[in-house]
Amino acid sequence: MKEFKRLLMLGISFVLIVSMFLPTSHVNAASKNGTMMQYFEWYLPNSGTHWNNLKNDAGHLNDLGITAVWIPPAYKGTSQDDVGYGAYDLYDLGEFNQKGTVRTKYGTKAQLKNAIQTLQHQGIQVYGDVVMNHKGGADFTEQVTAVEVNSGNRNVQTSGAYTIEAWTGFNFPGRGDAYSSFDWHWYHFDGTDWDQSRGLNRIYQFQGTGKAWDYEVDTENGNYDYLMFADVDYDHPDVVNEMKNWGSWYTNELNLDGFRLDAVKHIKHSFLKDWVSHVRSTTGKEMFTVAEYWKNDVGELQDYLSDVGYNHSLFDAPLHYNFYDASRSGGNYDMRNLLNGTLVASQPTKAVTLVENHDSQPGQALESVVQSWFKPLAYAFILTREAGYPSVFYGDYYGTKGNSGYEIPNLSQKLDPLLEARETYAYGIQHDYLDHQDLVGWTREGDSAHANSGLATLITDRNGGSKWMYVGKRNAGETWVDMTGNRSNQVVINKDGWGEFFVNGGSVSVYKQK
Repeated sequence: MKEFKRLLMLGISFVLIVSMFLPTSHVNAASKNGTMMQYFEWYLPNSGTHWNNLKNDAGHLNDLGITAVWIPPAYKGTSQDDVGYGAYDLYDLGEFNQKGTVRTKYGTKAQLKNAIQTLQHQGIQVYGDVVMNHKGGADFTEQVTAVEVNSGNRNVQTSGAYTIEAWTGFNFPGRGDAYSSFDWHWYHFDGTDWDQSRGLNRIYQFQGTGKAWDYEVDTENGNYDYLMFADVDYDHPDVVNEMKNWGSWYTNELNLDGFRLDAVKHIKHSFLKDWVSHVRSTTGKEMFTVAEYWKNDVGELQDYLSDVGYNHSLFDAPLHYNFYDASRSGGNYDMRNLLNGTLVASQPTKAVTLVENHDSQPGQALESVVQSWFKPLAYAFILTREAGYPSVFYGDYYGTKGNSGYEIPNLSQKLDPLLEARETYAYGIQHDYLDHQDLVGWTREGDSAHANSGLATLITDRNGGSKWMYVGKRNAGETWVDMTGNRSNQVVINKDGWGEFFVNGGSVSVYKQK
């Protein structure tokens, strides 16, 4: 008996010692609301310090309640200034001397790995940005037979076939065969937009056996397979195999926890479905994945989700545009309509909600900036409600640094209490009061798994006012205060679980137990 007790105590001691060295990422993850941060904006300086900045910010992000970080494209682009979407070599993560630089805009591979390890030690997952639609910065040109097509309808040819000089040759002289010996040639692409021999900018569709625009893409412009640079051909089996191999390598090399897929409306949908499934099966990881299908049409987003078998999520672009419209309407937007036509309303478990991103920020191609006065309202909407997985934009939290003449200010002081609300109080049954054209609200009753949880949120795009809202009988007798600091009044919850909550004009208030 004494020997059994001794062995038992040794076993317990071993478990306790081992547990001290396990990462904390999954200890609280199951009981804590998920919040993603897009940790970059378009105009970050080309200083090579971003990965180190991210590493140093890991503890702060954890304190904010951030549970996952979406990092910018980590591989070599067309130059050191490339944000990452001019993808050149997907295997060069800031390790080889290519395109005049070893590091990327953000730093070296070693710095990136250190940042990821530090984030994960803080319990924060890391999502890699995946750019598979095109390749830029080719190493040499090739002679290719092509036809010109109409930019407004790529199914219509506007010339006969002729030979162009296209930038389609990739042999990665700085990397050689490290990690992959695959070289890219013209037949691995469907088209391009530049003929070097004539100095002509056209949309060229390549000709040859099996050459056609990929189907299962967006039908804008007839067929929206072509976007930019050399367009990757996902009807070519060698390309499909190479990209699947790369996806598994990228995941394992950086120990990624998930992906953000770029420009999926230009990529064959069945390939994307298979690619995500392949990476998950070969790595044995869940790999949360969200795709960017940037279109203000929830029907098309739903069609895409069906095409990929609902095996990943989408950013809720229609919700962003509702915020954009509301912010520009001078108080005349009907706030009852904020959820109209949104993905979070129709597919809440597949919607990643957002207010802004690097494409919608000032000076970018999809510029649709939500005005700053409305952003706290919009963030309250995505952070304190039950449905959707919210993404916070780096540029909204830290400010943007572009030169468009209108930059996004640092909103961290306004966002901090909303992030705290999500992490600590936004739990339990939700009650909606989306019943007024200007002033709307919702409550969360809280639950027993989160001490002192429960909240009440009010937002208005026009006049201030009040609304009686039910927060649950479990909170009867409590005194609630506005954690944003916008209102100083206290609200006493009556015996039936109701309280009268107030908000200032054009503002937001989030109440929680005092």
